[in-house]
Amino acid sequence: MPDSKAAVFLARHVPGEPLLQLNAFDVGSARILESLGFEAIATSSAGYAATLGLVDGSLGRDETLEHCRTIAASVDIPVAGDTENGFADDPADVAEFVLAAAATGLAGCSIEDWSGDATYDIGFATERIAAAAEAAHTGEQQLVLTGRADGGYHGTDDLDAVIRRLRAYGEAGADVLFAPGFGAVDDVRRIVGETGKPLNVLVNALIQDVHPSIDELAAAGAARISVGGSLAFVAYGALIDAARELKERGTSGYSEQLVAARDAIRPALR
Repeated sequence: MPDSKAAVFLARHVPGEPLLQLNAFDVGSARILESLGFEAIATSSAGYAATLGLVDGSLGRDETLEHCRTIAASVDIPVAGDTENGFADDPADVAEFVLAAAATGLAGCSIEDWSGDATYDIGFATERIAAAAEAAHTGEQQLVLTGRADGGYHGTDDLDAVIRRLRAYGEAGADVLFAPGFGAVDDVRRIVGETGKPLNVLVNALIQDVHPSIDELAAAGAARISVGGSLAFVAYGALIDAARELKERGTSGYSEQLVAARDAIRPALR
């Protein structure tokens, strides 16, 4: 991968010293994270959908690409796109989507192995990753490709099957691997040991009922840590708490946080 934002992004994936890549949900949150010193961020399909009053999975190809373009242009650090399953089934169409994603200014993108109704057959899923990898690595603007095994996100507890998929995706050209739903320390250690590729680990209580620390995940060999839609939901949670306080108690205790929040946000505003 030639010297580029994608190359810089990939170089920051160091097993045992994970890149903390938080997920922004709009331009404001992207710039705030950049101002706080994060070296890369990602988009969040769930977080962005929430800003539009929609559930995750409601956004289409063009809306997602435009959102990625907007976020990538809003910051100077690398941005990885939460690009779902590439909004296509056929490998050639997935490759075409990856080329379109690269043109938005992203440094990376991910391809899920979930069709929207079921997990793709492992052979077909691997063909899709191979096509995506070729597009990500040979286009005019290159991308770091994350291959996702989404069985854990959709209820499977078969880690053996997930590892077989991740190994196949890595051999097909994925630069980084990701198995949302398998974030326990022992799972992370095993995936890293049996795939030999940089692993992204999701820290999100909505997806998995385990809460390892960053240090624990680093010791297990994680190369990147993300949070999905967590930050968006935390932000909306603060809004709900403040609104309920005004409505139900008639007080504005939340105001005590305003000055600190304003001062923290101010460096991110342009």
